[in-house]
Amino acid sequence: MTVYDVARALPGIEELRDHSRGLAMLEAVLCPEWESRYYSFDASWSEYEQLASMKDGQGDEYTIVLSPAGAFVRVFAHESPLSPFGELADGQTWPGVLDGVPEAFAEYLTEPAFTDEDGVHVTTACLWREPADTEWRTGTVAFPDAGDDAAAEDPDGSGRLLHLLVDRSAEAYAEWASEYYDTEVDVEAVRKVLALTPLTEELVAALNPGVKLADLAEDIAEIGYPVGP
Repeated sequence: MTVYDVARALPGIEELRDHSRGLAMLEAVLCPEWESRYYSFDASWSEYEQLASMKDGQGDEYTIVLSPAGAFVRVFAHESPLSPFGELADGQTWPGVLDGVPEAFAEYLTEPAFTDEDGVHVTTACLWREPADTEWRTGTVAFPDAGDDAAAEDPDGSGRLLHLLVDRSAEAYAEWASEYYDTEVDVEAVRKVLALTPLTEELVAALNPGVKLADLAEDIAEIGYPVGP
């Protein structure tokens, strides 16, 4: 899977926003320590922008800026042959990855959070979608001839790092979380949170008996997760 395959599989902007909020809320319940979470969502990244993000703690990450201009997705897989820090890219963003980014997203090409100290965009895959677009768009990328099978199947890392945005089922998240957190994860509770059902003590306890609803107040506010009456 490459960024082209991911572009065909991602949902529209609003569904992506809601799913990202659900992922972040699930992480907040399952993992009270913010630093150890995979998925996060900042509903107030700026006055007019929201940020969905993933960090695996091993150097791989994605960021999605959501704004009135649309959505800008940046993926960085540190072991990808397209990495600016790899031998093939020679310290530069891989050719084509950022080609065609529209003016509406131009500020993200120099955003300090997405670039290194030399101003190089730390990215192996990029997608974007403006409100009027009917599909996700990408640059035109010539992928290198990867030596091993894993790199050949997912050369830019987008398939692996965005897999829970491509497969948005409760089963996919529960399977991943059960393995990552080494605990059984309630699929039906996951389904409710991904549907942005307002949290209750019972729903929280079904996911993590060690967490109370009151413990999640700051996370709920940061994520912009819906609250009940």
